Amino acid sequence: MSEPHISIVLPVYNQADHIEDVVRDYEKALARVPYSREVILVVNGSRDRSLEVCQALAMEYPAVRVEHSERGGWGLAVKLGLSLARGDVLCYTNSARTSAQDLVLVLLYSVVNPGVVIKANRKLRENWRRRMGSLLYNLECRALFDLSYWDINGTPKVFPREFDKLLTLTRDDDLIDAEFNVVCRREGYPVLEVPIFASRRHGGTATTNYRSAVKMYWGAYQLWRHTQEPERRVRRPRTS
Repeated sequence: MSEPHISIVLPVYNQADHIEDVVRDYEKALARVPYSREVILVVNGSRDRSLEVCQALAMEYPAVRVEHSERGGWGLAVKLGLSLARGDVLCYTNSARTSAQDLVLVLLYSVVNPGVVIKANRKLRENWRRRMGSLLYNLECRALFDLSYWDINGTPKVFPREFDKLLTLTRDDDLIDAEFNVVCRREGYPVLEVPIFASRRHGGTATTNYRSAVKMYWGAYQLWRHTQEPERRVRRPRTS
């Protein structure tokens, strides 16, 4: 298979009930995009038939590849998929929440804006609790990291391969999206946010609850502390 122009990484976690429909919708929509592609399904830590379903899809669609990880973790799956990607334009997204139309929209924004990171800015949430939780988290990240973005966790995220610092992310958990934005800010990568208004899940249930939300708030603070360590070492006066 020739080298694809676009690589799309889709972490898959306990999505056997809907991942087949999602991939079929993606393939149908992406067929109208005039660029070669690969779709990398990273099945991570799943306890259902997700791997079996994804392997069947790879047999049916030449552009689909499957990678399996016994360990779970959003960040781990994203990193694994990106490490295997061969395209010039790299993308990862939450397949349970991203419609085929929104995926194509963000990819086309990237193609016509080379040298720019394109990320989704979700405008709708399922309920007021998720809206409030998201607002607090985004405000925290804006304050800690001096970010101008309004949806830290919004996907799809698309970037050119030459932005190679985004290929050395370290987080294995949900904090990888915050780290992604911090790296863009630090390296001066220009970012364009595309408003996305869809809020429907394709299937499954959301994994974010009060406990995981608090964990993310605390994790963002810890990530900030970690980013400050190099500056502290530089500023620390030498002793004779």
